[in-house]
Amino acid sequence: MATPNYSFEKRKREQAQKAAKEAKRLRKAAAKTASAETPTVSEEPPATDAVSVP
Repeated sequence: MATPNYSFEKRKREQAQKAAKEAKRLRKAAAKTASAETPTVSEEPPATDAVSVP
């Protein structure tokens, strides 16, 4: 049986962590720029207290 190559496994783990951090950084940057570009708009329609009767 071959011996495990711990250095290879460690390098792959580190690369995966680095890729995850980079993806998270890009998501945050995209969200920040998207929120800065578009003004905040209320998703709910304005509430009306009056009830219309036909």
